Amino acid sequence: MKAIGLTRYLPISDPQALVDVEIDKPAASGHDLLVKVEAIAVNPVDTKVRAPKDKVEDAPRVLGWDAAGTVAAVGPDVTLFKVGDPVFYAGSITRPGANSEFHLVDERIVGHKPASLDFPNAAALPLTAITAWEALFDRLGVSPKGDDAGRSVLIIGGAGGVGSIGIQLAKVLAGLTVIATASRPESEAWCRRLGADHIIDHRADIPAQLRKLGFDAVDFILCFNDTDRHFNAMAEAIAPQGKICSIVENAGELPVGALKSKSATFVWEFMFTRAMFGTPDMIAQHRLLNEVARLIDAGRLQTTVGENLGTINAANLRRAHAQLEGGQTIGKLVLSGF
Repeated sequence: MKAIGLTRYLPISDPQALVDVEIDKPAASGHDLLVKVEAIAVNPVDTKVRAPKDKVEDAPRVLGWDAAGTVAAVGPDVTLFKVGDPVFYAGSITRPGANSEFHLVDERIVGHKPASLDFPNAAALPLTAITAWEALFDRLGVSPKGDDAGRSVLIIGGAGGVGSIGIQLAKVLAGLTVIATASRPESEAWCRRLGADHIIDHRADIPAQLRKLGFDAVDFILCFNDTDRHFNAMAEAIAPQGKICSIVENAGELPVGALKSKSATFVWEFMFTRAMFGTPDMIAQHRLLNEVARLIDAGRLQTTVGENLGTINAANLRRAHAQLEGGQTIGKLVLSGF
């Protein structure tokens, strides 16, 4: 089957960084679905895994952790899906990725595709929706039923993939007052369209901008952009007994002592945790994605596609990686069809 893979970890400007390959079609066993991939999305995790390093793979490594497609076969233990079901999912970082014609994925982290979306628009959602949902509702403990309505959340990196769905979840489900960061007019407009109440610039003094808006502190912070750079600002801006969640790994030591006097919480979100460790609650991501699909079909949430780069092939995937590494992407980048 067709796939896009790598054997060496190279700069994205190198044509060999991602190449078109032929690999064996896998077979479903256990709880696995064999999915015929119709569309994929590209995320920063793809570029981080592909980043240059001194390592050579014996066989092509396939990346890609966002997909939508149709169930082509099921393992003997599958109970949630049947052949022919349209699905969407993010998969597991510990297994081959979805940049291939057919892909194996555990049914417990797969959702039924929103009926109102085509495959490319559905493929834009899983990884970021899981990340934002878990960060906001599981890690920060915000109520998805509106029990915290009126409280404030600062979303650092509002126009990115996770921020784009995070704004919607915080506004539509939680009823929070949403302050998002954006550094360009086009990204500011994007955040406002998705429901942000206020916009500030993450390149400038964040606490000062919040005070100018009338917020001496915020109840919650979702950091979707450069934890190291923004940690001190977050420590200053968070309210006493407030909560901060970040999805971006730190490069240096974080001065968490700055949170002590406020009894503030700092917590990580990594959406691959459940699949990576086979946690007893893995099926929570199946339920989560089904709920996202229901909300999409009810018109309460919207897809976050920023640009469709065309057919799934190595050249277009290299373009997607290059755009993400450039740091100017709004929403999600998707590709569809082989």
